Amino acid sequence: MPGAFCCIGRISYGSHHSRFKIGLTDRVSILPPSTLFFGSSAMMQTIRQKVEKVASSGVPILIQGDNGTGKGLLARFIHNRSVAPDAAFVKVNCAAIPGTLLESELFGYEKGAFTGAYSCKAGRVELADGGTLFLDGIDEIDMSLQAKLLQLLQDGQFSRIGGQEDRQVHLRVICATNRHLEQDITQGRFRQDLFTGSMW
Repeated sequence: MPGAFCCIGRISYGSHHSRFKIGLTDRVSILPPSTLFFGSSAMMQTIRQKVEKVASSGVPILIQGDNGTGKGLLARFIHNRSVAPDAAFVKVNCAAIPGTLLESELFGYEKGAFTGAYSCKAGRVELADGGTLFLDGIDEIDMSLQAKLLQLLQDGQFSRIGGQEDRQVHLRVICATNRHLEQDITQGRFRQDLFTGSMW
C-alpha cells in the first residue's frame, strides 16, 4: 500500500451522467474494450481520464453512483489496469453480510476467538494481499469497523479477531456506494477522517 494518502482518486457518477449498460457481471475477468466500456459522451470520457490517472498509482478509490451504473465493473476495470492485474481481486458485498459477521469476514480470526472458532481463518483482507480489495456498499460498515478499516488504509496493518499482533498487507482498496457519504457524515453514520483522510 502507498505510504501516504494525500492524493486520493474519487470517481463520481450517477443518474445525471451518461450511464452504460453491459451484458456482463462484475464476476467476470474479461471486460469489453475501453471504447465500448466508456462510450463517447463527454462525461464518461472525463471518468475515463480519471481512471487512467489513478489506476496504476495504488491509492484508495471511492466510486459513487446509482444502482445499476456499473460500479463493480469499473472497480474491475481499474484493477485490470493496476500494476498487478494478475493478482487477486477480492469483492466483499458489505450490505449482504450482517455487521456482527463482517469484521470476521474482512479480517479473519484466530482459533478460540469466539464460540465456534475451532480453527484460524484468514479474512478477505489477507486473501487480497498483493491485489485489490473491493468493498461494495462501504456505507453499510458500522462506525467501530470503520476505525479498523481506517488503520488498514493508513498503514496497511490489521489484526485478526482474537489476534495479539498486527499483520501487514500490501493491497489497493476500492470502495463503492450508492449514497452521498457527505450526508452520512453529517448524520453521524460515517467517519469524517475515513472519508477526508483516506478516500478524498
